[in-house]
Amino acid sequence: MKKNRAFLKWAGGKYPLLEDIRRHLPEGECLVEPFVGAGSVFLNTDYRRYVLADINNDLINLYNILKIRPDDFIRDAAGFFTPQMNDAEVYYSQRKAFNLSRDPYQRALLFLYLNRHCYNGLCRYNLSGEFNVPFGRYTRPYFPEAELHHFAEKAQNAIFVCESYDVTLNNALPGSVVYCDPPYAPLSATANFTAYHTNSFSLREQQHLASLAQDLSRQRQIPVLISNHDTPLTRQWYQDAALNVVSVRRSISRSAEGRNRVDELLALYSV
Repeated sequence: MKKNRAFLKWAGGKYPLLEDIRRHLPEGECLVEPFVGAGSVFLNTDYRRYVLADINNDLINLYNILKIRPDDFIRDAAGFFTPQMNDAEVYYSQRKAFNLSRDPYQRALLFLYLNRHCYNGLCRYNLSGEFNVPFGRYTRPYFPEAELHHFAEKAQNAIFVCESYDVTLNNALPGSVVYCDPPYAPLSATANFTAYHTNSFSLREQQHLASLAQDLSRQRQIPVLISNHDTPLTRQWYQDAALNVVSVRRSISRSAEGRNRVDELLALYSV
């Protein structure tokens, strides 16, 4: 099966793990993703329907606009990918415009521009909810036209919602399959990258997610697959699931030396 790339850059994107994830995802009528991110699993599976959620309102707003107005959006977004727009001063003026804007369509266009021009494709906000990632200094940022068209086409069978993971899980219907890609547990005390949007995903929430997954599979016969780092803590949280270990190269790190291979878990709560 051909692998389709997401049109957004995304820390922790699941493109490198797709074969492993597809191998362990059960069949079902509808795939539910409470942490959709850039949507690599959505783009590379073949369920009849999708319910895709995230707490990042800018992300969900972009997806809904692309779903409803694909031709307009792709045409207008192309204007942000010119040599003139690939400039630090222009970037910071557009970042300011994004943070001040309350227009959903403008924010969607600028969100894509910022994602493709900012440092490492990171998505980070300050405590005031302002996007604050610096300029990336790329030679020629890629305009993902083909990827945008593919996403818009596949989005016709999807519902995008901005809500917390527990709401999404509690709303899952019989016949669904759930895939959870939460902010990963830290590998060590100095590697804590759990800041997600303006919230942080605490250890208590990690445990709560595991508990909800177990309840969904046992009480409502809805299978749940969760990906996370392979650590003593995650093995404790997912002790009631079938654990599969996969090795993956980190795609985002400050240095090339940091892009080493790490073990990850795919924890399946089957029915």
